[in-house]
Amino acid sequence: MNQTSINACCIFIVDDEPSNLKLLYKLLASQGYQNLVTIQDPREVLPRYAMGKPDLILLDINMPHLDGYQVMEQLHALNDPLLAPIVVLTAQHSRDFLLKALTAGARDFVSKPFDRSELLMRVRNLLDAHSAHRFAFEQKDVLESMVRERTKELTATRLQVVRRLGRAAEYRDNETGLHILRMSQMSATLAASLGWSDADCELLLHASPMHDIGKIGIPDGILLKAGKFEPHEWQIMKTHTTIGADILSDGDSELLRLARIVALTHHEKWDGSGYPNGLAGEAISQAGRIVAIADVFDALTSVRPYKRAWSVEQAVTMIQDGSGKHFDPVIVEHFNRCLPELLAIRDQNLEPTLEEHEITH
Repeated sequence: MNQTSINACCIFIVDDEPSNLKLLYKLLASQGYQNLVTIQDPREVLPRYAMGKPDLILLDINMPHLDGYQVMEQLHALNDPLLAPIVVLTAQHSRDFLLKALTAGARDFVSKPFDRSELLMRVRNLLDAHSAHRFAFEQKDVLESMVRERTKELTATRLQVVRRLGRAAEYRDNETGLHILRMSQMSATLAASLGWSDADCELLLHASPMHDIGKIGIPDGILLKAGKFEPHEWQIMKTHTTIGADILSDGDSELLRLARIVALTHHEKWDGSGYPNGLAGEAISQAGRIVAIADVFDALTSVRPYKRAWSVEQAVTMIQDGSGKHFDPVIVEHFNRCLPELLAIRDQNLEPTLEEHEITH
């Protein structure tokens, strides 16, 4: 620390004797220290500290109202990570007395009467040390802020990749990115209604778009077939769940692990008649059960090259009729409760009309 910075440091001088305050003030002022605060009543230390933190505290021990130990106790109770170092001023010289002062939180001590050079050297050394401590603390905050910002950027980049993977699968199936936007928001809404935490809901929001990523591995002749699948074609089509799970396997993040579960289980059915593993009831991941309803509802109410959109009433009836068979009855109940929110998600992310499509192309 340069001399200009040293001179600008704030030093509290706490002593009930006016003559001692005057002596210390003159001594420090003669060395260029400009920000000196003299405190005769120790009860004023805490209020003055709240007004502006000092860089060093010179503290007498034997004072009325509050002794130096009590003042130190008050200061340490603040849990300030940048608490100023405390130098005890004392006429006591016994070892036990000095150990008690150091145990109470003093960083150093100076015996009365003061040795001028010794006091100034201790003041300078402690100010330098406190300045270094403050610098390290501030740099730690800066570094932590940089790490948080970088983590935020990496997370955003990862989520962009995830969304594009989901869209790639949907486009192969003649669907649009709006389907995965809608069904993922619907999935998160249902999860919130079921009591999931905000963090877990957000995780599902970003994992569910990859539910059909396995369609990338299905041959076009089957995936894009307009008519009914032959039995062997249907068996191949069903493998998109396991292909998706394989693509997402060995992920080292919660997001990819959840995405793998969703990809593998969103075609399982509550009664055990689904695929790929014929799981039933709560053996199916709740995330997969949630996405199953969101995916089916949005698919039913959306236009596709091979079908008209169902009405909301028809789609809701189909979901309700599937309760206890295709769908988890509890989640169907939450679907009914959340229907206004789900419809709002649908209305906010409608597919472009044919005219809009032609204008933009």
